[in-house]
Amino acid sequence: MAALVVPALLLVLLMMVAPMALLFRYSLNIYSATDLMIEAVTLQNYVAAVADPYYREVLATTLRTAFLATVIALAAGFPAAYVLARMQGRWKSILTLITVFPLMVGNVVRAAGWMALLGNTGVVNTALKAVGIGSVQLMYTPGAVVAGIVTVVLPYMILTLAAVIEGIPRNVEEAALNMGAGPLTMFRRVILPLSLPGVIAGSALVFILCMNAYATPVLLGGSRFKMMAPAVYDQFVRTTNWPFGAALAFILLLVTLGLTMAGSALLQRRYAR
Repeated sequence: MAALVVPALLLVLLMMVAPMALLFRYSLNIYSATDLMIEAVTLQNYVAAVADPYYREVLATTLRTAFLATVIALAAGFPAAYVLARMQGRWKSILTLITVFPLMVGNVVRAAGWMALLGNTGVVNTALKAVGIGSVQLMYTPGAVVAGIVTVVLPYMILTLAAVIEGIPRNVEEAALNMGAGPLTMFRRVILPLSLPGVIAGSALVFILCMNAYATPVLLGGSRFKMMAPAVYDQFVRTTNWPFGAALAFILLLVTLGLTMAGSALLQRRYAR
């Protein structure tokens, strides 16, 4: 049986671990305008990134946006996941297909749809002008970025939660209701604790996706709204400072993994009590 794991393990090592190891090695080099980079073993790129107020603010913006989008996706996705998990027959397949369908559309296409909806001459502003309110700046705002990211990650949250809620027996809910618990109490004391693995897994997955969002912040946030993924891209492509870009990439990776693990542990301890 162990031999069956070897092909997948080799693929992971080849496609993920090796490039990440090479990227980490680049982050220890020194940038050179003529030679691209000079081989060295130094942490100056990490120190420069942490010491620069601009990149600290970019990281803070990324964290705020990712946290807000994750909370909204969890709040909006839980009811939909519950309905999907409890639905039976043909309608369950139809609703599952509707949930999965947005994943078949690229992020750029979805962002273009939001641009058509929120632009100065878009659908929303056209409707506001028609009722006499006037034009409102909706594009290139943090709200537009959060809304765009939520639509990207919401299917992942719904499907992850639904898979766990399906495993909760219906008679547990019925027993709680029969013993006098109201719907909200039943949800808080029964459904939420039992669905905690789905909440943790879905929130972790969505938070990671939000932290690494690229197309949506660029298209909906404009040049003034900066998140870490576009900042990493700028260092690699526009300034060709590969060592500094690699350091930014690893800072993003470490912060994302650290917060994801800390949040998961906190939730587990909270509901274990």
